Amino acid sequence: MSTEEVEGVLADVGPRLRRIRKEREVTLAALSEATGISVSTLSRLESGLRKPSLELLLPIAQAHQVPLDELVGTPPVGDPRVRAKPLVRHGRTYWPLTRQPGGLQAFKVLVPQRKEEPEPRTHEGYEWLYVLSGQLRVVLGEHDVVMSAGEAAEFDTRVPHWFGSTGEGPAEFLSLFGPQGERMHVRAKPKRS
Repeated sequence: MSTEEVEGVLADVGPRLRRIRKEREVTLAALSEATGISVSTLSRLESGLRKPSLELLLPIAQAHQVPLDELVGTPPVGDPRVRAKPLVRHGRTYWPLTRQPGGLQAFKVLVPQRKEEPEPRTHEGYEWLYVLSGQLRVVLGEHDVVMSAGEAAEFDTRVPHWFGSTGEGPAEFLSLFGPQGERMHVRAKPKRS
């Protein structure tokens, strides 16, 4: 929130305080008695001559039995849509679905149709996958499974894992993981007997 937005919210507090008090048919003297705030301070708050503070607003909210945000007003909610640009890495397209760096990260991933030799990797963390369309091949430790639309998997990412196309078509899935997922390490391929 910018300084101008904060100033705008604070400027609206005085008229809101006056409106709430008048709706409840409470005099400044009665509100002063209920809150312990002087009549002159209450009057200056309502006229905008005194900046509101938490120490002043909390007793007023309690006296009127309203939540604090009703006195202050809540800022308008911004557009909630995430408008991330897709990233292409190793032939896969990733759409970031979270805006904030760090913490849990969400991606929509499109894996193109192609035959690949799995190269399992490990990293710290835990991952969750949900297949939206197509079929996704998932190699996890000793398991090699094909997941279809509507199926989910979750696993400790310290177990060697890989996911990609079955070679029979593209696959689209959602992936959730923490920031440690960015520190991947290649695991040496096991020797074939």
